[in-house]
Amino acid sequence: MNVRVLGCSGAIRRGGDDAGDRGGTTALLVDGDIMIDAGTGVAVLTDDELARIDHVFLTHSHLDHIAYLPLMIDAVGDARDRPLVVHASRATLDILQAHIFNNLIWPDFTRIPSPDAPGVRFEALEVGECFMLNGRTVTALPARHTVPSMGLAVSNATACIAFSGDTTSNPEFWAAVCALPGLRHVIVETAYPDAQIALARAAHHYCPKLIADDLRGRAMKAELLISHLKPPHGAQILEELRAALPDVSLRALRAGEVLTL
Repeated sequence: MNVRVLGCSGAIRRGGDDAGDRGGTTALLVDGDIMIDAGTGVAVLTDDELARIDHVFLTHSHLDHIAYLPLMIDAVGDARDRPLVVHASRATLDILQAHIFNNLIWPDFTRIPSPDAPGVRFEALEVGECFMLNGRTVTALPARHTVPSMGLAVSNATACIAFSGDTTSNPEFWAAVCALPGLRHVIVETAYPDAQIALARAAHHYCPKLIADDLRGRAMKAELLISHLKPPHGAQILEELRAALPDVSLRALRAGEVLTL
């Protein structure tokens, strides 16, 4: 199982010196046919690569995680013979229907080209539920954000990777993650440095202290891959994380890398 990082930044930015600062916003491509979130990182894909994606799993409805979803449906619709299936919580799907695919912001591709042969099909996936696809299992995990949210784990017979989505202090997420068999990596957002902990709490994001508090006393052997770093604070956030979690293997996730499990 290969996980290609298309985008993992906390904001659109093409330059800068901070680790994890470059590239688009959140989008992960699993084995070429599964997408986890659909932020601006999707822009690096060719039309042929877009056309091979059959399933998109969304953690939540914020624009940096869905910006390219409407565009990718339209871009390669003629190259596909079946709908793109979008999996998310029912609350998130309702938000997409009301505020994106509403024939005002974007055409309602759940009904065109026709209700019997739409460009996209919505399928609800709630926390604790699993979706199985060709030897891989996608499991919805708890998250706490300002809108309905969830994390996601993707596993095969031998290995697993988990992704927090956007979340703040969330012991339930870590309890679920630590119980996953074959866990190799945990991609976890850390948007703010500790000096902005009040903003992190208000925006329902992590900062290093909040992650360290959640991990205290947990036997978590997997590597932490840090995403959603807000420029220009990436290097500072990583320094604070390493100081707070000296026994945990961690590094910045980078756009363009491929994780092989």
